[in-house]
Amino acid sequence: MTTVSGGVDAAAAPSNTDSVLEVSGLVKSFGSLTAVDDVSLRISPGETFGLLGPNGAGKTTAISMIAGLLEPDAGSITIMGEPMVNSSVAAKRHIGLVPQDLAIYPELSARDNLRFFGRLQGLRGARLHERVDTVLNLIGLSDRAKEASKKFSGGMKRRLNIGIGLLHEPALLILDEPTVGVDPQSRNQILESVEALSVEGMAVLYTTHYMEEAERLCDRIAIIDSGRIQAEGTRDELIELTGGVDTIILKGGGDLVAAAAAVETVPAVQHVHRERGLLTLTVHNAPTAVAPVVGAVTGAGMRLSDVEIARPDLESVFLHLTGRALRD
Repeated sequence: MTTVSGGVDAAAAPSNTDSVLEVSGLVKSFGSLTAVDDVSLRISPGETFGLLGPNGAGKTTAISMIAGLLEPDAGSITIMGEPMVNSSVAAKRHIGLVPQDLAIYPELSARDNLRFFGRLQGLRGARLHERVDTVLNLIGLSDRAKEASKKFSGGMKRRLNIGIGLLHEPALLILDEPTVGVDPQSRNQILESVEALSVEGMAVLYTTHYMEEAERLCDRIAIIDSGRIQAEGTRDELIELTGGVDTIILKGGGDLVAAAAAVETVPAVQHVHRERGLLTLTVHNAPTAVAPVVGAVTGAGMRLSDVEIARPDLESVFLHLTGRALRD
């Protein structure tokens, strides 16, 4: 793992008693498949920590172990100083888990869903009423509180799912791909709700394969692929791993195989990724490299329809670390 926060590997760093979550050397295999391979991370109060990676990278398996739903094959998990094992009620009390699959009762209203799950968390009386009202306001469902949740849009159901995880004011909120399959308006409302949580001091572990969500929400990000954390740090620290290279995206038709081979000979080009109708290049100093790049690909038989220059982002980091695009 490449760790760019001070150059210290998380597993080797000294224990921090102020951490909400500490994970060290986590491993989980299913038969011959190692789904999570030596994952270590740490989250502080008020910090939003992102696990960014494609589907199948190991994100859900990792958080299932952190939440005590899966027993790890190796490694340790500590939440608010309490060790996490499957029977550990003390550690689990500190967690609010929002899974990918909806965990709501469709026949119940938003308010009654929250009341039900609040009672399961031990809330009663005036405290329960206060928390339900607060959460309804936070997730933007106060005006629909009495309506059966089966009538809600997918985005509204997702927001209610998040609200359930917030009721007992957990020290650590785990959000597993909370915006998958929702409309843009609901997605933005979900992101705004998550942004408000760190202000209140809650630690958030956020898994996503959406680069823009990680950039918007997360104080630190771990890029995970094939079960391993490839790098960890702030957005700016991660982007430094690319060496500050730019991206040139070439769209068009013709002989892309020959074009990819030809453009690899251009000195400024570091890497070429080819897919249907698209060549994505990592290059040094794109403004000066674009002319020889265009000359190389057109000379090799590619018919260009568009040329785009992009500054480094987390997609660039993922491509740099793994040799493939984030959404492959």
